[in-house]
This record gives sequence, structure tokens and C-alpha cells, in this order.
Amino acid sequence: MDVINMFKNIVFRTSLFIILLIAAIGIYNPILLEEISTTIYTYIIEWFGWTYQLIVFLFLIFCIGLAFSKYGNVKLGKDHEKAQYSYFAWLSMLFAAGMGIGLIFWGVAEPLSHFMNPPDHIPNTSGDAAAFAMRYSFFHWGLQAWAIYIVMSLSLAYFTFRRDMPPLISSTFYPLLGDKIYGYPGHLINVLAIFATVFGVATSLGLGALQINSGLSMLYGIPDSIQFTIIIIGVLTILFLISGVIGLDKGMQIISKFNMLLALLLLLFIVIIGPTTYIFNVFISTLGEYTNRLLEMSLQTFPFQGYDWTQAWTMFYWAWWIAWSPFVGLFIARISRGRTIKEFILGALFVPTLITFIWFSVFGGTALNLELNKGIAIANAATNEASTALFIMFQQFPFSEILSIIAVILLVLFFITSADAATFVLGIMSSNGDMHPRPIKKLVWGLTQSILAAVLLISGGLVALQQMSIAAALPFSLIMVLMCYNLLVALYEEKNNPYL
Repeated sequence: MDVINMFKNIVFRTSLFIILLIAAIGIYNPILLEEISTTIYTYIIEWFGWTYQLIVFLFLIFCIGLAFSKYGNVKLGKDHEKAQYSYFAWLSMLFAAGMGIGLIFWGVAEPLSHFMNPPDHIPNTSGDAAAFAMRYSFFHWGLQAWAIYIVMSLSLAYFTFRRDMPPLISSTFYPLLGDKIYGYPGHLINVLAIFATVFGVATSLGLGALQINSGLSMLYGIPDSIQFTIIIIGVLTILFLISGVIGLDKGMQIISKFNMLLALLLLLFIVIIGPTTYIFNVFISTLGEYTNRLLEMSLQTFPFQGYDWTQAWTMFYWAWWIAWSPFVGLFIARISRGRTIKEFILGALFVPTLITFIWFSVFGGTALNLELNKGIAIANAATNEASTALFIMFQQFPFSEILSIIAVILLVLFFITSADAATFVLGIMSSNGDMHPRPIKKLVWGLTQSILAAVLLISGGLVALQQMSIAAALPFSLIMVLMCYNLLVALYEEKNNPYL
């Protein structure tokens, strides 16, 4: 009976059909899926790539402006409510769901990739290339990324906990659509949200599985192949479904806290045994450059020289964060009830960004130090296979095997927390906003995410994962722009109508 009722939900039925259809094409004809994804990706980047750059910058301005506006003291909930989670638990879950796998994967690989292959206009000196590499690693993972999440999560938290509406993306359109949010316009918005979420999460799960396979290959000689990567996805799927059954307050919170502590331990270890002074110099210098050139980077697409680089990196990242935003946004909204708008924005914008900057300074700075100052040529090897970069760096230090094991554990746990949170959120979005979605629905979405990640890996590997993320994000970027408008209208109405 539960299964029959589940398929009566039009949002669930429609979104699942479209996603499984794409997965079926990938299974039946992987080459065709790769060609389709490449065609869509090329069209979007050529015609709409610049819009990602502009929209994401506007999101950052919107968040900072709203935090210090007259609406900053409005609570995401009723006036008497207190925050449900401590700051540490809140930030741990926020960080684990938002960026965990990505930071482990790209913390070393991205700075080395930019260093080896900067845009054509960057001066051909190692110092200039290294400075550029660190600055743009900060840029891609910094304030803009979290501003995207905040736009989504803030709107959802306000309309759900302040206005007592269902926790659905469509609810944030009430000022614009009124009761139509409960009809087909609202259903379309929620289907687009699920579509973007599934492809965004599948990308990260694929990245995480690739790197876990690379780590196990270096540690234990397990073949580094797509077949073993898919086996890893299967095993981890079982684990995150178990975590989902345990529940958010127990499973997700406990794993997130442990994850955070383990990541900090790994970070501190590299700071101590690595080039400590060099790391701090990299952090301070790059933070200064990032701050001074934030406006320039935010609106720069390198149209005259280097546009291909912008397409491959910056535009991909903005699309990736947008694709992740429905799931991360709803999850962050769920754990942020009781905080004020100002507290929420400043906490979610600056604290995770600072932790991210430190992470890149430690891991990216250490890798660049090995390349530039120690005569250890690791950049070529790391950039040829991005998933191996972190483990190649660990081989240059004592206790390299222990460090690699810790990194694999982190990847596994971040995989579990990301997939667990996504499954929970997809269940909500496809259950008319029910905050306690049925286990069978979470099971279906969990399996669907993992199947899609495996199919995309088979049909084109990392490139296919990235291209489908960008395709899924385009229609949703417009939805997010309208969400900003809707939130401002709702806040204005509340201030002028105390009976709301």
C-alpha cells in the first residue's frame, strides 16, 4: 500500500521517470548519453555561461545586504524559538553536507591543476602561476559558493518555519504565485529542484568513489578501474541507507561531528609535519589577494584570452553549487530553525569559507611547496589523474599510509553524510513537504542517486559528471533569482503587516 500511495505523488512520479529514463539511456548506450551531455553542455556554456558568473555575484551581494538590513533580526521560526543545535553541531552538519567530499577531492588537485594549466594570459612564471592557482581555489570554494546555499536555505527556512508552509521549493514562490504553488506551477518547480539535486549529488558521489578507489589502489593494490569504483558505490550505498534509517538526529549528527574532528586532526597533522611557516604565508597572502580582487574575479570571464579555462572551472563550479543548492538548502534550513537571519547568514557565509581557505592553504600550499621548493615533481602526476593527487602528496611525508587511510575514512564518511542528507531531502521534496518521508521513498532515492552516479561514470567518467551538473543547474538558476525577489516581498509584507 505504501508503494502504491508513493507513486500517486505527481512530483515523485514525474521526476523519477525522467531520471531513470536518462539512466536507462546510459546503461543501454553509454556513448549516446555522453554525446547528449556534451551537446547540451556546449550549448549552455556558449550561450549562458556568463549568466552563472553574474547571478552568483548578485547572490553574494543579496546575502550581505540582507544580513545588515532591517530584516536581519527576523527569526527563522517563531519569535520565542531557540536554535535546535549547538554551533559546533550546526556547523559540522552544514559543512559535511555542503562540501565535504569536494574538499577532500580538490584540496590538492585543484591548486596543482591551475598551477600546471593556468589561462593563457597568466605570466609564464612558477610564482605567478602558483599565486593564481591558490587565489582561484579560494574563489571557487569561497563566499560565492556559500551565498548560493544561503539564498536557497534562507528562503526555505523563512517560508517553512516563519510562515508555516510546506518545506518545498515551491513554497518560496507564494508571493509570486499564490495558491498556484499547490498546482502544476508548483509541481514543475519541485520537479526541477529534484532533477538538479539528483545530478548535483551524483557528481559528488562519483568524485568521492573515484578518489576512494585511487586511495585503496595506492594502499592495497586494488585495481583503479571503473568496475571497482562502481563496487565501492554499491557498498557505500548500503552504508548511507543504514545511516538514513537511524535518522538525522542520531546518524547524521554523530557522523558529521566525528567527520569534522577527523578532518581537523588531519589538517593539524599536515600543518605540524609540513612546511608550517610556508602554509601560513600562503594563507595570508592568498587571503589578501582574494579580498583585493574579489570584484574583479566575480565579473571576469576572460573573453579575450582564457575563456576555455573559465568554462572548464569557474562556470562548472557555479553550476555545481547551484545544482547542489536544493538539497543542501533544504537540509541547512532543516537544521537552522530558531536562528535570526543575520546570525544565519554570517555564520553560514564566513565560518565555512574560512575553514575552506585554511584547508586549501594547508593541502594546496603544501603540494605547491613540494613542487616549487623541494624539487619533488608531483604536479604532473597529480593533474593527470586528479583523484590520486592527495595520496601522491601523502607519499612525501612520514606515516603516509596512516594519512591515506584517514583520508579514505573521511571520504567514506563524507560520502555517507552527503548521500544521507540528499536522500532525506529528496524524500521531503517528493512527499509534499513531509518532514518525515517514508523509508521506502528514501530507499528509492538512495538507489537512484547511486545508479545515476555509476551510469555517468560508465558513459564518460568525470567529464560526464561535470557536464550533466551544468545542464541540470541552468533552469534552476532562474528559479533562485526569483526566490530572492519572493523573500524580499515576504519580509516587506511581514514588517508592514504584524498579523502575518
